[in-house]
Formats: sequence, C-alpha cells, structure tokens
Amino acid sequence: MAAGEQLLKVQSVETYYGNIRALAGIDVEVKKGEIVSLIGANGAGKSTLMMTICGSPQARTGSIIFDGQDITKLPTHEIARLRIAQSPEGRRIFPRMTVLENLQMGAGLDNLKYFNEDVEKIFTMFPRLKERQSQRGGTLSGGEQQMLSIGRALMARPKLLLLDEPSLGLAPLIVKGIFEAIKVLNEKEGLTVFLVEQNAFAALKLSHRAYVLVNGKVTMSGSGKELLANPEVRAAYLEGGRH
Repeated sequence: MAAGEQLLKVQSVETYYGNIRALAGIDVEVKKGEIVSLIGANGAGKSTLMMTICGSPQARTGSIIFDGQDITKLPTHEIARLRIAQSPEGRRIFPRMTVLENLQMGAGLDNLKYFNEDVEKIFTMFPRLKERQSQRGGTLSGGEQQMLSIGRALMARPKLLLLDEPSLGLAPLIVKGIFEAIKVLNEKEGLTVFLVEQNAFAALKLSHRAYVLVNGKVTMSGSGKELLANPEVRAAYLEGGRH
C-alpha cells in the first residue's frame, strides 16, 4: 500500500533513566500505510523509543504526535485507547491463560462486537494458534508465543502496530512466516507498522523506510533498499546476517 499522510511524528525526543540519557534528541516519522523499521545494536535505545511512544517512560523533552494529537505526556492506557498496539520485546503473553483468553485480553471493549471475526482472522494468519486455542500460553513454543503476542496486539484493531524484536530467539523458518504475515497485513489491510529489529536484513527487506540508531541517536535514514545497499550499514549490521 502506498504511504499516505503522517501518522506518527517523534520530534527531538530525549528519554532518561534517572540521570542516564537513553535517547538523545530522536526524530522519526511514520506515514499511514508504511512499514518503518528501526535497526541498531543491542543497547542503542530501540526498545526505549518504543516504550517512550507508549508513555512509559515518558519523554523528558521533545514531542510525540500521533494522528494529529500530542501524546507526549499522556498515560499509557490513554495512548492504547488511541489504537496504538504493541507486541513487546520478550512477548509478555499471559502464561496461565489459554490462547483464546490471551486474544480476548487484546480486544478493547469497543471491539467486542468484532471479536469472533477478528479471532478468525488471527487463526487464518497463524493456523498454529487455532490448533492450540485452548492451550495455556506458557506451554507454547517461542514461535507460537510470538504469533500470539502479535495476534493479541492485532485484536485491538490498531491504527499503528509497534513490533519490538519479533524475530528474537526464533528459528529462521518461523521468522520468515512472521515477516510474511506482517507484509500481508500491510499490503492487504493497509496496516501501519513500526518495527524494532536486530535482524537488519529481514527488517530492511520488509520496510518502506528505515532508521539506524546508534547510542540513542538516529545516524542514518532512507528507504529499506537504500540502507540495504549502504556500505556502512552492510558492514555494521548485515555481514553474515542474512537469515
């Protein structure tokens, strides 16, 4: 889907943990209908940016505008209500709840009338979850838990889906399936996705645009293709990383 108007604008954002500055004046934007990825080494601040967008921690300076509204100082639950959904790093599903109950937790009260339709959509996308719908989340494999985490986020019918390290610790074949599902959601339903990912090759291949984060600062940006071809990016993130 061709990208449209601006959906998310992060401007001059600084985030601190105590006295330690984790984000040092970040500028990022995501347009409607885009897949945008953020790549960088461990500890660069990628997950911190995701959490700052969701309001925890809050940005100390700068602004975050979502769909025309300033959300910089809003509490997390109000940000979620604006239909920003996150599949967080480490998946964080509810281990004692079944697959179906986890999906119920993702559906906002406003979306309950669509519940059955949305669950079917998730089960079509991830047939493995349908087979395991009455199984407890904690007994699923890592790949199945990641599918469930993404499925739960999609139950909120988000305008913006934040994906934090969806490929972490997963087998290449599972990663391929998950990235394929993200691509289909974007192309067929126009879902806007902001993706944090250490697997730079897979992320850049999937993305319309991307940013490189180093020590809390954006050092480079461009189309996915441009960054895939960039010698600096290749040397830092892609050598031996084609999985």
